[in-house]
Amino acid sequence: MAYTPSSTRYDSMTYNRCGNSGLLLPALSLGLWHNFGGVDDFKKARHIVRHAFDKGITHFDLANNYGPPPGSAEENFGSMLKKDFSGYLRDELIISSKAGYLMWPGPYGNWGSRKYLMASLDQSLQRMRLKYVDIFYSHRPDPDTPLEETMMALHDIVKSGKALYAGISNYPAAEAKRAFEMLKQAGTPCLIHQPKYSMFERWVEGGLLDVLEEYGVGCIPFSPLAQGMLTDRYLKGIPEDSRASKEHGFLKANEITPEKIEKIKKLNEIARRRNQSLAQMALSWLLKDKRITTVLIGVSSTDQLDNNLACLSNRQFSSAELSEIELILKG
Repeated sequence: MAYTPSSTRYDSMTYNRCGNSGLLLPALSLGLWHNFGGVDDFKKARHIVRHAFDKGITHFDLANNYGPPPGSAEENFGSMLKKDFSGYLRDELIISSKAGYLMWPGPYGNWGSRKYLMASLDQSLQRMRLKYVDIFYSHRPDPDTPLEETMMALHDIVKSGKALYAGISNYPAAEAKRAFEMLKQAGTPCLIHQPKYSMFERWVEGGLLDVLEEYGVGCIPFSPLAQGMLTDRYLKGIPEDSRASKEHGFLKANEITPEKIEKIKKLNEIARRRNQSLAQMALSWLLKDKRITTVLIGVSSTDQLDNNLACLSNRQFSSAELSEIELILKG
């Protein structure tokens, strides 16, 4: 059956300006890191993407190595684009991809060289059957490639028209600042930074968020639910269908420690008092900071997507709630 997007898709979503740019991004963006690869159910994944767009999520985040196997998430998404989002609908989407982790064997399929970034983007465009992506990221800093080389590759990619904006991911504050300065001087300001950030992973508060604010760069945290730990899924053990139960997943069972479980239980109590799920509260907790443009979520069902979207109706915290959360997290 042909897909017709909901006529009310923009009615309830909040769109935030990305740094100092003209681009608006939905408060929640959908990441295709998990559940959209060759090992997953294509029909189910396609249904999630359609549902996300119907709810106002216009931003879909990928990378060259997403799968598994690597590249398969982009291939699947390319099929979805052809089937459901061709023509004018492409202009309603923000599609991002990245390069920086191992993608193919040999010396040219990893890290941050000009050779790798440009070749990788060409491959990503071919897999997704696109002429351009909206955002292209350097996925991680390369200790052995000059930062100038990586940033000038991003600059030239944007100038070539194969990407509309440049972004970086996983860069610490000092290196991010150098990158922003280089891109600014080249005439291609960095649009956005994608760091790992959640209640359980707070390194960005040690200077990165201040640098983003200084340079007018947006922020899109990934793993906002700590790979699912900041939900009620692990309160009674590890469910069979959870990320921690999958051999190819990034969340390992040994990361779910008794200390983490105790914190999760206490946070869950606060969420209940707020009439939220723990996942909703964890997302709202990130969005309370105006420096956060959008939060990157990953879901395995439309029900989970709807649960996450419900966070948008309750984003205010009292000072007492924030203090209680801090005591739990630092305990």
